[in-house]
Amino acid sequence: MSLTAAAYRTTDELHVTQEQQLQELLAYLNRYSPFYRELFAKHSIDINTIKTPGDLSGLPTTSKEDLQQRNGDFLCVPGNKIIEYASTSGTLGSPVTIGLTENDLNRLAYNEYNSFKCADGSSDDIYQLMLTLDRQFMAGIAYYSGLRKLGAGIIRLGPGVPSLQWETIQRLKPTAIVAVPSFILKLIQFAKDNKIDLNASSVKKAICIGENIRNTDFSLNILGKKIKEGWDLHLYSTYASTEMQTAFTECSEGRGGHLQPGLLIVELLDENNQLVPPNTPGEVTITTLGVEGMPLLRYKTGDICLYDETPCACGRTSLRLSPIIGRKKQMIKFKGTTLYPPALFDLLNEMEEVLDFVVEVYSNEVGLDEVLLHLLPADYSEACDHRIRAYLQARLRVSPHITYVSAEKIQKMHFPEASRKIVKFVDRRS
Repeated sequence: MSLTAAAYRTTDELHVTQEQQLQELLAYLNRYSPFYRELFAKHSIDINTIKTPGDLSGLPTTSKEDLQQRNGDFLCVPGNKIIEYASTSGTLGSPVTIGLTENDLNRLAYNEYNSFKCADGSSDDIYQLMLTLDRQFMAGIAYYSGLRKLGAGIIRLGPGVPSLQWETIQRLKPTAIVAVPSFILKLIQFAKDNKIDLNASSVKKAICIGENIRNTDFSLNILGKKIKEGWDLHLYSTYASTEMQTAFTECSEGRGGHLQPGLLIVELLDENNQLVPPNTPGEVTITTLGVEGMPLLRYKTGDICLYDETPCACGRTSLRLSPIIGRKKQMIKFKGTTLYPPALFDLLNEMEEVLDFVVEVYSNEVGLDEVLLHLLPADYSEACDHRIRAYLQARLRVSPHITYVSAEKIQKMHFPEASRKIVKFVDRRS
């Protein structure tokens, strides 16, 4: 049975399949993973007692630090079976290398094939990929492989350069784009400046990566609204990480990213590693299924989300994840106020006076968090500065530091040397 078909199976059928896959994973880790074999022995764990996903609470979790400090001990295959080396971006510390076998690459392609199908993709579509396709970036090879499996047309253009993106859209007529939402806003602005009729273009849908376009109630946030107001696209949000080698992608209902239960078990945990109920913030914790090179068991991603387990109107019955509320390690405690970067991004995206931004957080002389906003203003005037500061004070009830920068400077901050993703948040805390 295909994984696409699996998405529509009954809850009971999904549970039986996951139970079998989980038991196979535990036996595989105990035999081939130096890290997990040691972990099982240290905690006197009898893997034969772990029968269902519900039994996972009896196992310790795995952290990002474990993966950073003992990267090689997570490999379950000899080096000559690794044919692709991907790495994390290092947003929350030093990058981690993920080794993929031929089977893992096939699984990765199947994952994205199902994701594009979920987002109403077909072999009739042509996708323009506006993202990094090199530099060990797993997402690039995943999208490309999934689209090949789908039989869709692919235009590998890479990130940035609105003029080249539009020239290619007009020449090759893609039906869909895969892009960072804030870059879609730049495409909209370029089209307006150059009198391009957006809604007369061939592009009718966008797979949005790397940034939220929805609030946790699944309504469009400011960024999503700005895109829809400027360009009548059908928007699909997606969430993934290099470590999980799997994506949560929205269907046309736009009510959360669908879990692919044949590829992943997901738990949302509180501070005490206990499962949280639906619609309650919890840390996304994943157990990979079917991964050969570097499988993970109860791996805490650091991402905070909500989940909904009611059946979707599209017919799928698997759990759905909300947009990311924030990353656990990126939480900011600023003058008694708790902030997550996505909430700051939403606030700055609301402001007509701010054309672009980078949020920086650092530690002051007594170890407390300070926030510095690098802003590209609509105009460099005292009146504009006053409106920006007054709005931030009113909405945040605290006043972050502000520095105004040029378009050239903000572009360099967004894409520092060797960066694979647009940078909107810089964490310089000790």
